[in-house]
Amino acid sequence: MRYLVPVLCLFLFISLPFAVIAQDNGAQILDVQEVVSDGGITAWLVEDHTVPVISMHFAFKGAGSALEPDEKQGLVQLLSNTMDEGAADLDSQTFQKTLADNSISLSFSGGRDNFGGSLKTLTKNKDLAFDLLSKALIEPRFDNEPLDRMKQSNLSRIKTSLTDPDWIAARLQNDLAFEGHPYARNSGGTLSSLPKITAEDLRSFAKKEFTKDRLIVSVAGDISPEQVKSMLDEIFSDLPEKPEKPSETNDIALKNGNEIAYFGLDVPQSAVRIIYEGIQRDDPDYYAFQVMNQIFGAGGFGSRLMEEVREKKGLTYGIYSSLQRLNHAQLIVIGASTQTKTVDELVSTVDQTIQNMKQNGVTEQELEDAKSYILGSLPLGLTSTGAISATLLSLQEEDLPKDYLDQLRDKIRNITREDVSQIAQRLLTDDDRLVIIVGEEKPASATREITELPNAL
Repeated sequence: MRYLVPVLCLFLFISLPFAVIAQDNGAQILDVQEVVSDGGITAWLVEDHTVPVISMHFAFKGAGSALEPDEKQGLVQLLSNTMDEGAADLDSQTFQKTLADNSISLSFSGGRDNFGGSLKTLTKNKDLAFDLLSKALIEPRFDNEPLDRMKQSNLSRIKTSLTDPDWIAARLQNDLAFEGHPYARNSGGTLSSLPKITAEDLRSFAKKEFTKDRLIVSVAGDISPEQVKSMLDEIFSDLPEKPEKPSETNDIALKNGNEIAYFGLDVPQSAVRIIYEGIQRDDPDYYAFQVMNQIFGAGGFGSRLMEEVREKKGLTYGIYSSLQRLNHAQLIVIGASTQTKTVDELVSTVDQTIQNMKQNGVTEQELEDAKSYILGSLPLGLTSTGAISATLLSLQEEDLPKDYLDQLRDKIRNITREDVSQIAQRLLTDDDRLVIIVGEEKPASATREITELPNAL
């Protein structure tokens, strides 16, 4: 499952005993084993028998909200909310109590591209944990009480969000940048679509889209390869092999570039988003982008955006740039909030900061600081079996090799100032960007006013 996240968060290294931390000697970072069950199901495994805990993450690639019918927006969100609310002969209360009484953590999540879940258990309770997960996947109940409860929870969330300028800006971003594409829909559902979703809708989607050919699995902790093989078949063997009629989603590039769209909302601070076409993971310049973005806007108080927009001009409390990466689209998103009267000045200052980077490049000190920060922070982020399992899953979601973390380390080290300048000039273009402004007063620069919020009501 991937949403708007900092570029680095899925690529941190682990500091547990089972990992070999990246040092200057080029040692292997993780010892990842590929395990294939007797039934042909594959998992990536990192063993660690020092602590009696097992963590697992799994996903069905391509089974996300992009496949929802337009009139059933929020189906995947609701599915993720209710799959652990009872299964087989266990109603919601009994299922949840069994998890809690045995210190088992089980959750599901749905994104635009994929549907997945995670399981964490003490080794002594692993058989029960695996059985509960299998029941949830194969025999979910979707009883009326938990289904209605989750619908109401999501409806309340949407109603609250309708007064949040940042949420509205994100909603408009998807609608405008992905116009005409399934990504433009509201994956969290709308006030009109959620009440229409039935238990049979959820059951039908799961049965059709949760198939073995889409399944990826990662495991970390106190479990052997042979035990993983047995676990895989125990949990997933009853899934269908493949969809009867596979559903596909097309690629899409940024839509509505050159637009400055405004949505009126009575709030003291206007939300601003500036959006560019992003970069794919398999692009040779992807690593240069990571370094460039660290310098430009992902580096917190040390970034150029924070220095120019906050420190020098006092236009915002915070500003960031990040990469929103989906299976079929990539966006670079710059986000901030500012007073209504300073919206145009903020956008202009961002433009000037971009032009400066494109024309003058970055300094050697900025380059070395960014690379050192990226490489130095890598060992600090993954300190549990759950974190390493999640990272292994993210690599599989992106079709990356098991040794990708080693490649990432080496690629970052080799980035030059010229690499950073070239990727800035290539991506941060003058003639293809979308600006979204949500606030109480229409700025003079606006080229389009939106009066009705799409895919919300």
